[in-house]
Amino acid sequence: MRVGNLPGIRRLPLYLDALRHFMRDGVDTISTSALAARTGFVVSVVRKDLEMTGAYGKTGVGFDARELALTIESFLGWDNPNDAFLAGVGSLGSAIINHDEFRSHGLNIVAAFDVDPGRIGWRVHGIEVLPIAKLVDLATRMHITMGVITVPGPQAQAVANLFVEGGINRIWSFATPILDVPDHVTVKREDLSAGLAELLVRSAARRSGPKQF
Repeated sequence: MRVGNLPGIRRLPLYLDALRHFMRDGVDTISTSALAARTGFVVSVVRKDLEMTGAYGKTGVGFDARELALTIESFLGWDNPNDAFLAGVGSLGSAIINHDEFRSHGLNIVAAFDVDPGRIGWRVHGIEVLPIAKLVDLATRMHITMGVITVPGPQAQAVANLFVEGGINRIWSFATPILDVPDHVTVKREDLSAGLAELLVRSAARRSGPKQF
């Protein structure tokens, strides 16, 4: 799969949301211009993004809305949930475990870990919190390849090391530090403080009206 168009990948969930909106209204066939109008992107961008998924509409007709939605879900991997471990069951970690929508988006958290003895044995959304010392062995035995890091920044690298040792090669990190991992490991870093900073700076620079980005 070619993943060079990362901005396009970020736009695909917006197209899915738009498609579901149209289907709820009884629309069976959708055009790129209708998706563009709904999402706020130009038609050429929408067309290029959809081509990335392998979806092609009929000239003068458009796309079958349901088939297009299924194609996008398949491209994103949302039709095949991936079992994952989560490390760090504080407020953020608990919120992610409790967020049912992640499961429909391809993330199925099957075990959670923490170093705090006071949290060990907790059940969060039916998932028992286990001691971090069990992570490597369980990841190896269960063939887990995806991990979520929601620990404080200073602990993130140590957790990443455990993930890698257990065979996990896809890491979604909500910790601030840039992780040092082998080349075969893919890391997606969600820097919430950077997102907040961008929001504040851009909102200060654009007083003419609300904008989404």
